[in-house]
Amino acid sequence: MSDWFITIIIIWTFVLLGLMLTGGFFMFRKFLKRLPKEDGKSTLDWQDYYIQETLPLWQEEQRALLNELVEPVPQLFRDVAKEKIAGKISEIALREKANVLTLDTIIRGYIIATPKRDHKFLIKKLTEKEIDLDPYEHLLDRTS
Repeated sequence: MSDWFITIIIIWTFVLLGLMLTGGFFMFRKFLKRLPKEDGKSTLDWQDYYIQETLPLWQEEQRALLNELVEPVPQLFRDVAKEKIAGKISEIALREKANVLTLDTIIRGYIIATPKRDHKFLIKKLTEKEIDLDPYEHLLDRTS
């Protein structure tokens, strides 16, 4: 065989290995989130519970706002991000025994559910929507 063919085979082997490792990493993270905690429910079970309990509170206006807030997230991860953020918003609403989902609850849940490394995008999106960030300053990480 020629040298170029062997080189292509070696490069292709490393590419496939890298793709499998990356996929395995994300599958393992999802597996860890499905493992039950001390209370018998996993992180994802609690997230689903919070969303189901507050489903009547989610009006079309709040759903549209949530969809707008997750627009900066790449399409591939948008559904997962939306579920995580909706779960955190729902958790806050349940903890506070809210009768309606307010803009304040949605923004707090959005900030808390967003990883700190993505807060600069979050701040940009909230600024575009002309939302005052002063009440949420203690939740924001502006160092990233």
